[in-house]
Amino acid sequence: MKRARNVSPSAARGAALSILAFAALPLAAHAQELRGALGAAAAPAQPAAPATAPLPKGVSESVAAVVNDDIISTYDLSQRVRLLIATSGVQPNEQTLPQFEREALISLIDERLQLQELKRVEKEQKFSIIATDDEVNEELEGMAKQNNMTGEQFLAAMRSQGIGPETLKQQLRAQVSWQRWIRGRYGSRLRIGEDQIKAALDRMAAAASKPQYEISEVFIDANRVGGMRTAMQGAQQLVAQMQQGAPFAAVARQFSASATAANGGDAGWISQGEMPPEVDSAIEQLRPGQLSQPIQVKDGVYIIYLRDKRSGAGQTLVSLKQAAIALPANASQGDVEAARVKLAALRVQVKGCGDIEKAAASVPGVVAGDLGEAEMNDLAPQFKEVAQTLSVGQVSEPIRTNVGLHLVAVCGKRASGGPAVDHDAIENRLYGQQLSMISRRYMRDLRTSATIETR
Repeated sequence: MKRARNVSPSAARGAALSILAFAALPLAAHAQELRGALGAAAAPAQPAAPATAPLPKGVSESVAAVVNDDIISTYDLSQRVRLLIATSGVQPNEQTLPQFEREALISLIDERLQLQELKRVEKEQKFSIIATDDEVNEELEGMAKQNNMTGEQFLAAMRSQGIGPETLKQQLRAQVSWQRWIRGRYGSRLRIGEDQIKAALDRMAAAASKPQYEISEVFIDANRVGGMRTAMQGAQQLVAQMQQGAPFAAVARQFSASATAANGGDAGWISQGEMPPEVDSAIEQLRPGQLSQPIQVKDGVYIIYLRDKRSGAGQTLVSLKQAAIALPANASQGDVEAARVKLAALRVQVKGCGDIEKAAASVPGVVAGDLGEAEMNDLAPQFKEVAQTLSVGQVSEPIRTNVGLHLVAVCGKRASGGPAVDHDAIENRLYGQQLSMISRRYMRDLRTSATIETR
């Protein structure tokens, strides 16, 4: 089955920056001045980053970090802090500014590592990976369009808040280039097996009678931010800010390490067992519209927003299509066998619901049609067995009834009152999750092997 490779919007374009929604902030262009402008009573903790060490004596104070001899200046850092503030909706204060600085520094370090790795690969394999200026500008124009602006209006809005265009362009270049490399290197080799899809669909079908939850998520990766304690402290500050009105989706786009970050943390409808046990337990205690407290799991911290909840349904609805050959109940064994051979040959050509009618149209004597959606228990016994045992997208062996011989394709299953279970959507979700996991492991290895120094 052909897979849609673009499984989610670009993280950069998905951010849909609403810069004009926030008032211009009187932030200075140096990290220390940022803290002073906000009236901090005491200097907050220094930003944390993995594999760090103090800079040697004598190095200019304008250096915020050095990543394999690549310098990140305090100007770079303060510009990224401004961008985070403008796009997350979290207001800067004594408590949140250290988190902004930490996240900004970690993001800049990650981007330097990504671009260094991509330059190494380009030199070694002699082909281009890093996004060109035209490609970066195209991404920027897409973001501006999502905000009902032209590119120039969008950049002007950024300048009004003291954010230089190159700050966003550098971020876009790293994001677009890294996504291209991960998809190019691993995407074509990544296979989502039918057994994985079937297992996911079966879990969802089994959970149809249980409560289901529509959630959004923020996941703070403890390894990325420098440890579980830092992850928990950061999550607590984000919860406090969201309780004061910071938009969940904007926070998720800027701070979440989950594959759902590009979609504002939207994880859709889930059932028990799809999230870590600690998260399942917390979700059970929430009411629609409630935000969880930070939930610690093995490798990080979750924040969950419960958007909606529904009780389990007692009935399963199934959508079917068929290709059939009419045969009376008293048809001879020879006629039945001839029809069976014809349908068996047709079944090999059919890939699923999408092409069963087209394939059947080319076979004389075969009639195809949409059987619509019905409750599982209302189906004829032979069709009910198929609906129960096959996953979405699968086609049955020839089935004998009193009126003919049938191939039955399962096009969809859902709990009554719930959304249809889509085979391709499940495949794309699993594909995106695995690519995200590969990218996180790749970055972990780059951090481990790098020499990173912070002030």
